Amino acid sequence: MFLIAAFVLPGLDKRWGWSSVPAWVVILSDGLTILAYFLFLMVMRENSYGSRIITVEKGQTVIQTGPYAVVRPPMYVAMLIIYLTEPLALGSYWAMLPALAMIPAIIARIKHEEMTLEQNLPGYTEYCDVVKYRLLPGIW
Repeated sequence: MFLIAAFVLPGLDKRWGWSSVPAWVVILSDGLTILAYFLFLMVMRENSYGSRIITVEKGQTVIQTGPYAVVRPPMYVAMLIIYLTEPLALGSYWAMLPALAMIPAIIARIKHEEMTLEQNLPGYTEYCDVVKYRLLPGIW
């Protein structure tokens, strides 16, 4: 629901003139969105087990290279950047509201995924001791 609102609101916002996002903010947001998609591709290249479904597959190992050396679930970092920059890239301040609502959902998903991986993926607990941060290096 939040995702639909995040993409419908910019159209309504443009039509009715609710926001006036400066061009430099739109361009900066475009660039950050592109970088986030690039990060997403790096994550997928590094970890072929990445999926929307939280499971541990046969033969799956802990990935500790590339973006996984910086934060434990780098795919969520990319997703969060995309969610937070696309509304501005589309020229809408109002679309930031549903985008911000995605933050607690991503945090809950990270916690659930980590619990699953700690229980079912050998070496994940040791990996957590090495890579301390879940989402924002130096913060959480």
